[in-house]
Amino acid sequence: MSNSKNSAGTKDSIAIAMTGASGAAYGLRLLQCLVNAGEQVHLMISKAAQIVIAMEGNVNISGTPADMQQQLTKIYKAKPGQLHVWGKEQWASPVASGSGAPRAMVVCPCTSAFLSAAANGTSSDLMERAADVAIKENNKLILVHRETPLSAIHLENALKLSRLGVTILSANPGFYQKPESISDLVDFVVARILDQLEIKNDLLPRWGE
Repeated sequence: MSNSKNSAGTKDSIAIAMTGASGAAYGLRLLQCLVNAGEQVHLMISKAAQIVIAMEGNVNISGTPADMQQQLTKIYKAKPGQLHVWGKEQWASPVASGSGAPRAMVVCPCTSAFLSAAANGTSSDLMERAADVAIKENNKLILVHRETPLSAIHLENALKLSRLGVTILSANPGFYQKPESISDLVDFVVARILDQLEIKNDLLPRWGE
């Protein structure tokens, strides 16, 4: 797996926000792939997301953002300074400002509550502010929405964001690859995210191969 761009500098980094929706494996696998690709990553994990991560049996992370940064750096073998974990009230984070915003942000998984917050620019915490910055700076913003069925409210929020240039990438794995495990289903969605970020990957064969 190779990086499509040079990772030097905050403006060429990628932000990941993990909310409390089911599907934590998507966000963690994405984090692993970005670290392996040499990307600098700014990670935000909500309290609800920490609970879901533990419930779904992926990894156990806890403590302060600094503690989680140390734990995840070890788990995914990130290089020194490659991974930064931020708390929801750390407004001095680069992701909170247009002058230091990453080139792209992925909310994975994304709750319908976060979808609403992004659509209405509430910016009540760092994760919401980072999404607001991505929109106002015309940077890439990908929302991996994990909800079903969808109400008219969800659809209207998604349409509003799509018209603003936000990518709504629902966590809908395909089955034509004949998946043999949950990991295969996770990789299907993560591969689509990496494609949107223009990061080369070999998580699954291309159609027709």
